[in-house]
Amino acid sequence: MEAPKLIIFDVDGTLVNSYPAIIASMNYALRKRGLPTQRDDRIRRAVGWGDRELVAAFVDRSDIDKTLALYRQHHKHSLRVEIAFMPYARQLLRHLKKRGYKVAIASNRPRRFLAILLTSLRIEKLFDYVLCKDQISFGKPHPSILNKIIKQLSVPKKNVLYVGDMAIDVKTGKRANVATCAVATGSSSFAELRHAHPDFLYRDLSPLLTIL
Repeated sequence: MEAPKLIIFDVDGTLVNSYPAIIASMNYALRKRGLPTQRDDRIRRAVGWGDRELVAAFVDRSDIDKTLALYRQHHKHSLRVEIAFMPYARQLLRHLKKRGYKVAIASNRPRRFLAILLTSLRIEKLFDYVLCKDQISFGKPHPSILNKIIKQLSVPKKNVLYVGDMAIDVKTGKRANVATCAVATGSSSFAELRHAHPDFLYRDLSPLLTIL
């Protein structure tokens, strides 16, 4: 990897602590369907693949659509009040923008919910490009989400760094043939991230403030 010019971020668990909002919405949907609620840690571990996959982890196939509708109904409200920046995330984003880096998002979230999140935190203008799973044919770990961002922003892959909190993010970056940075602030443990062999592995985002 040469000096990075484009930094692509995952969102949930990487830049934003949205777990309280996700947990609240998931358990609301389960209660409304008369199903057992789930522990916070179980829901947290299921985050990262998209909201349909999240719901599918806790209900029978026949219940997915109705439970997902309830989840989304609640989530558009919980996202406005139960989210916060991960440590150092706000400073890092402002630092990158000030230094002239191109900054993008690759998320398995539906676009409309990511828009709520970015607007609530007032950071939508800090990104040059945002791409979500429902805007392309395949979400992570398929590399197309990163490839489309890279093509859109016209940056050589040797100058791209992808930052995420899960082993799935590392896999996505490797499949796209870009450098990967994993931070142990989300759904995957430090040991799981180390096993995925990212190019860089940190406990949080703070080292990137110095490196970039």
